[in-house]
Amino acid sequence: MRDNLPEAPVPPKPAPRADRVSLLTYLRLFRRDILSAQPARLYRAWMAEFRTPFFRSYLCNDPALIDRVLKERPDDFPKSNRIRAGLEPLLGNSVFVTNGETWKSQRRIIDPAFEGGRLKDTFPAMVAAGQSALARIGAAGDEIEAEEEMSHAAADVIFRTLFSIPIGHEVAANVFREFRAYQRTQPILNLAAFLPLPRWFPRLHRRGTRASARVIRGLIAQLTRERAVAIAEGTAPDDLATKIMTTEDPQTGQRFTPAEMVDQVAIFFLAGHETSASALAWSLYLLALCPDVQERVAAEASALGETPDFAAVAKLRYTRDVFREALRLYPPVPMMVRQNLCPEEFRGRKVKPGAQIVLSPWHLHRHERFWTSPDSFCPARWQTEEGRLAARDAFMPFSAGPRVCTGAGFAMIEGVLILAMLARAFRFARIPGADPVPVAHLTVRAKDGIRLRVTRR
Repeated sequence: MRDNLPEAPVPPKPAPRADRVSLLTYLRLFRRDILSAQPARLYRAWMAEFRTPFFRSYLCNDPALIDRVLKERPDDFPKSNRIRAGLEPLLGNSVFVTNGETWKSQRRIIDPAFEGGRLKDTFPAMVAAGQSALARIGAAGDEIEAEEEMSHAAADVIFRTLFSIPIGHEVAANVFREFRAYQRTQPILNLAAFLPLPRWFPRLHRRGTRASARVIRGLIAQLTRERAVAIAEGTAPDDLATKIMTTEDPQTGQRFTPAEMVDQVAIFFLAGHETSASALAWSLYLLALCPDVQERVAAEASALGETPDFAAVAKLRYTRDVFREALRLYPPVPMMVRQNLCPEEFRGRKVKPGAQIVLSPWHLHRHERFWTSPDSFCPARWQTEEGRLAARDAFMPFSAGPRVCTGAGFAMIEGVLILAMLARAFRFARIPGADPVPVAHLTVRAKDGIRLRVTRR
């Protein structure tokens, strides 16, 4: 069923390539930007097979196949080890890249820190980070670069909730600075995620990537060592880092070692800061593109009060729909790669073990078979029957199944809260001729940033 939707603006997306190009052309396009490298037909196909003399890759938009891979038989479709080729220097052996029993043990330790009651405990830190963001933007003049500002705000949230320190803390500030250098040099997926290169083949990283990763991990190691001492002395604050470092795997009784904790903090920072920053920056741009939506968000946010409480966020229903629509149009992680362990049959095609299974929120969220006007920004769609059905079958900004992002609930509260606080305090307007073009770095970001005009309300 297709519900009638009001006219909505069509924000920019990369122009997809022609459906047929040479392998060398595709690899060159992929290296430059994985979004514009994809053919137009993927926005209407249930599945696509990509063949080369070296490997087979299958992009799946069929909900039945996605459920098989992510929900029904996830152990038969582990994360591809080739993902490590790009991210291992920063993430080590973190929960983002592990599989099997190692991953399951890590999740048994991490998940309790993000349960509902714990999220309520972290809420004051989110509010404090939001208030700091308001002060910075208020002092920034009449124009901001939204990605930079939202990166700052999201990093502040992570440090306050993880280690009870603001972004102004010396170590936190140094991590943030190094991460800004890292994020533009390393895509979330690179060619090594798809090409079955032998282990001895040298993995090429862009200049500065490994050096930045070493600095970031060294600073995180300093924070975890200090926290381990505080835990031993009984002086540690009751924040996410303390919870995770003191939680035992209920099956083995083991805790994370300090070295293992460095890996986990690295992914918390990447997933909790980089993805939230991407979603918030695009949300602000979409509000600037649609002033009537922006005014409605500001009106809803007026009920928050100067110091919002946890219960108030649940009442921000329209703001939540706006944030969900931003996640639909610009999912922070545009593609996920799995590898099948067993012989499979996908839509009548034989899939041999070792093939790459690509699940693409970028294509699924804009798929012509699920969404009316899929490229349009329309928060109202989430209150339609179509929106509710598509949310079930074609919306997975945080993945799905057992490997769904453990911080998904955290991200939704943070995103809705900070978006509401910003819209209540300021008006955001697009700058003619400076509309952003999305590209994939660590997350879906703008090629030249997102510049917006800002005025106080």
